[in-house]
Amino acid sequence: MTPSTATIDTPDATLRARIQDSFDRSGLLRHLGARLGEVVPGRVHIHLPYGPGLTQHLGYFHAGSTTTIADTAGGFAALTLAPPNHTVLSVEFKINLLAPAQGESLEAIGEVVRAGRTLTIVQIDVHALNADKRTPVALMQQTIINLPESS
Repeated sequence: MTPSTATIDTPDATLRARIQDSFDRSGLLRHLGARLGEVVPGRVHIHLPYGPGLTQHLGYFHAGSTTTIADTAGGFAALTLAPPNHTVLSVEFKINLLAPAQGESLEAIGEVVRAGRTLTIVQIDVHALNADKRTPVALMQQTIINLPESS
């Protein structure tokens, strides 16, 4: 099937809709102005445009903003591979802040390293985007637990 003939019933569109629905229910992401980017099995992109309300005292993106989109990208990447009728929660993560996060926006890319029955390990790369320049600003490793959805 070519992209021009794809319909909303394709597996990719169904997956995208599932992740978008969960994304849209997050008050914090809405408050921050984050956007959902690419969604494919095992990988999700989250974008965060720069805004003065997202900064720390030197004008860089606050580490809390960076960490929030990294955690979100990882969790949704895990959700793309979670068993049917399951949701996910972060169990733990470690983040390394590599450089000051400054630019027009941040992009967090969560990619599943290993999807297990109960636990999923995800790596998240965060880049600052400024014109055509991508600067790595954070690296996160995260453990996610699959939980049955409650009725």
